[in-house]
Amino acid sequence: MALHSSSPPVLLSLLIFLCYSAASAEFTLLPPSGTSHRRRSYPRFLGNFARPGVGVDKLAYTYETRYFSQPLDHFSFADLPSFDQRYLVGGDAHWLGAGGGPGPIFFYCGNEGDIEWFAANTGFIWETAPRFGALVVFAEHRYYGKSMPFGSRDKAYKNAESLSYLTAEQALADFATLITDLKRDLSADHSPVVLFGGSYGGMLAAWMRLKYPHIAVGALASSAPILQFEDIVPLETFYDTVSNDFRRESLSCFKAIKSSWDAIEDKGKEFNGLLNLSRTFHLCRKLNNTQELSDWLSSAYSYLAMVDYPYPSEFLMPLPGYPIKEVCRNIESSHDGNGLLDRIYDGVNIYYNYSGTVDCFDLDDDPHGMDGWGWQACTEMVMPMSSSQYNSMFPPYEFNYSSYKDQCIQDYGVKPRPRWVTTEFGGHIYAEDL
Repeated sequence: MALHSSSPPVLLSLLIFLCYSAASAEFTLLPPSGTSHRRRSYPRFLGNFARPGVGVDKLAYTYETRYFSQPLDHFSFADLPSFDQRYLVGGDAHWLGAGGGPGPIFFYCGNEGDIEWFAANTGFIWETAPRFGALVVFAEHRYYGKSMPFGSRDKAYKNAESLSYLTAEQALADFATLITDLKRDLSADHSPVVLFGGSYGGMLAAWMRLKYPHIAVGALASSAPILQFEDIVPLETFYDTVSNDFRRESLSCFKAIKSSWDAIEDKGKEFNGLLNLSRTFHLCRKLNNTQELSDWLSSAYSYLAMVDYPYPSEFLMPLPGYPIKEVCRNIESSHDGNGLLDRIYDGVNIYYNYSGTVDCFDLDDDPHGMDGWGWQACTEMVMPMSSSQYNSMFPPYEFNYSSYKDQCIQDYGVKPRPRWVTTEFGGHIYAEDL
C-alpha cells in the first residue's frame, strides 16, 4: 500500500478569548517547509504528507448533517449564485436551549478541510457540551469538504476569479449568517454562542469574536497563530520551538537530524544519487531533486512536535505515545552499522509508517496545485517563517517576500497582501498586551 500526501503545513501559538469556563481543545495543525535557496512551499496547516488517522471512528459522536444556502459574496449586492454550506449538529438530547431555554451553542469554526474529520477529532467539545447543556455545531469552511461554490471542486478551483471568494472574511460572514439563522429556526434567541477552533479554525474563532461581538459571547482559539504575520513575532519562532522538542529529548538526535541535510545534498550529487535516496527512503518514485525529500522529512519532524502526546493517537497518523522519543531511539541506534541516512529513515518511519502497512511513500501533491490553502497563503494568509542557523535543526533560511510573491504570481496570477490580515483583524496591539 502506498501512502499519498494530502495538503501542506504552519505553526502553534495559543490564544484564548473566553467568557465560558473551558480548557484547551484537542487540536494540532501545521507548519511550512522548504529552504531559501529553492522554491518554497506555502506555509499551510494541514500539511503535505498528513492524513486522517485510519483508526478514527467518525461515528463515535452522533450528529445530523445539514446544509445551509450561503451567498457567494456577502459584501456585494450583485446577482451571484449561492452555494450549500455543510454543517453538523449534535447534542440535541442534553441541550437546555430547546423551547427557548438558556442552553448555550458550542460552534466550531471549520478549518481548511472536511468538517467530519475535525468533528471526529475534537473530543473536547463533545465531552464538555453535556456539562453545559450545550448544542454542538460544526460548520464547514467554504471551498473545503462538500461546501463547494459553483457546484463542484473543479469549478470552484478553476482560476483566480472562481477562487476570489475564498477568504477569511467571507468564511466569517458564513458563520455569522448561519448562527443567526439557526438560532431563529430553533427559537434560541437567548442561547449564548461560544466559538471554538484549532489552528486556522482557531484564528477564525478569535477574529469572529472581534468582528462579530454581538454574535458570540466568547471564543476558545487553540493553537491559533494570529501573531504569525509581518514581524509581530520572531520569524524563527516555530522552527526553533520544534527543534527544542528534539534537543530536549536527545542532543545526539538533534545533531543527527541537523547533519542529515548536508548528507542528503551530498548523496544527491552522486551518480544515481537521487535514485539511491529514493530507495533508502522507500519512495514510490524517483526524486526529482533533494528538496522533495527535505520537505518530506521537515514535515514529519514538525508534525511530530505537534502530536508528541504521552498517549497513542491517530489524528494525523497512527502514532505511539511520546513519538519523538521513539523517533530519536531509532535514529540513535546503530544496529547493523547503518549509516546516518538509514537511521534517519528508521526514525521518520515512526511517523509515516508506525502501523507497518505502507510499502512505499508517494510524495506527489495535487497535480493542479490548486488546493484551497495554497490560494489563501498567496492572497491574505502570508505567514513568514525562517530557520536560524544555530538554534534550529532544520536547514537555515530567511524568508524572502520577493521570491514568495513571484511564486504566487506564477501559480495563481495574484500578488499576496502581506499586511492585509493585520489591517483587517489587527495583531500588533495583541502582541503588546500578551
